[in-house]
Amino acid sequence: MRFGVPAGLFATALGLLTTLTLAPTSAAHAGTAPSTPTTPALAPTAFAHPGVLNSRAQLDFVRSEVQAGQQPWKAAFDDMLASRYGSLSRTPKPRAVVECGSGSNPDLGCSDEREDAIAAYTDALAWYITRDDRYAKKSIELMDAWSARIKDHTNSNAPLQSGWAGSTWPRAAEIVKHAYTGGWPNQGRFATMLREVYLPEVIGGRPNSNGNWELIMMDAAVGISVHLDDRANYDKAMSLYLGRVPAYFYLVSDGPQPKYPPRSTVDSRSELIDYWHGQSTFVDGLAQETCRDFGHTGMGIAATMHVAETSRIQGRDVYPEFKDRFRYALGFHAKYELGEAVPSWLCGGSVAKGLGPATEVGYNALHTRLGVALENTRRLTEGRRPAGTENHFEAWETLTHAENPN
Repeated sequence: MRFGVPAGLFATALGLLTTLTLAPTSAAHAGTAPSTPTTPALAPTAFAHPGVLNSRAQLDFVRSEVQAGQQPWKAAFDDMLASRYGSLSRTPKPRAVVECGSGSNPDLGCSDEREDAIAAYTDALAWYITRDDRYAKKSIELMDAWSARIKDHTNSNAPLQSGWAGSTWPRAAEIVKHAYTGGWPNQGRFATMLREVYLPEVIGGRPNSNGNWELIMMDAAVGISVHLDDRANYDKAMSLYLGRVPAYFYLVSDGPQPKYPPRSTVDSRSELIDYWHGQSTFVDGLAQETCRDFGHTGMGIAATMHVAETSRIQGRDVYPEFKDRFRYALGFHAKYELGEAVPSWLCGGSVAKGLGPATEVGYNALHTRLGVALENTRRLTEGRRPAGTENHFEAWETLTHAENPN
């Protein structure tokens, strides 16, 4: 396996790209040492709660729009409740050990864990909007079932699986713990689960894997750290995130080649081309996994925006400093997802589309709050509303972030 990709698939992908010509380079960038973040990320003195992906002000905005029957929030809410994740008859399926191989094969609790986490978050959102206690109690039931049993994740996908589920659980827990007044006796046990089962698996990142892994793992690590009021691990996770983002999304201002992934063994131009799935021509907005497929790239985009949103809620707004990187990445992938012809220099003239519901958070941050024009991203985002879930860790982001000014 190379960079978290099965060897056969990686070889096939590279075989499709052998006709690409290596772009000119410069001595200033060829073979330079891997970049590392230079600005420390400092946690707030006191964390804001609820404060993982959604702030109280954002949730209040969503609640008022749904109650008023306004679109697209009402349709998004109705779709959420009608999904299997909104069912009040759902039965949790916890395991002591969740075993996930590459591509979740074997899937011994992997889908159950991810989907129970999404259901807990779904129920927490449903309670906040309706104030129907049945939803809060169902969310608690799901969280309690897993915190009472899970002890470990195993096999090759353990870090990624921990990132998927570990990024979703704190979103649910933040709403229930800090807004629901009906009581949650086992919230301490749930916090222990996050601290002892999930956080150790994700906090170190995965520097040599495809970038979506580390971004998803930092999505989990940042959210867990907020819920635990853990300033040290928040600082560590944010530092890894701030180093990974510039190495995942390319800007021409970076120079003739992308930045090296921090802490990785990728330290030459040839290895960098290999790491970027054979792509040797670099333009604004290209992502490290663009030529792998848009599905994994979408996960990288979503995780990136989730962390940016949580960081903003906690007092450090990274959107302005990453504005160009984010807007070009969103627009670049949106135009090809919408059907624009793929040029021959890009991924051998063909891309595997399937970006998923990954654009809503970033589009809202850049367009609604910062006033950035994003026409392709607008067309893609509005054309797919209401965005649902890809059943891993992206869920209901039209509901929570569409045109949300807070």
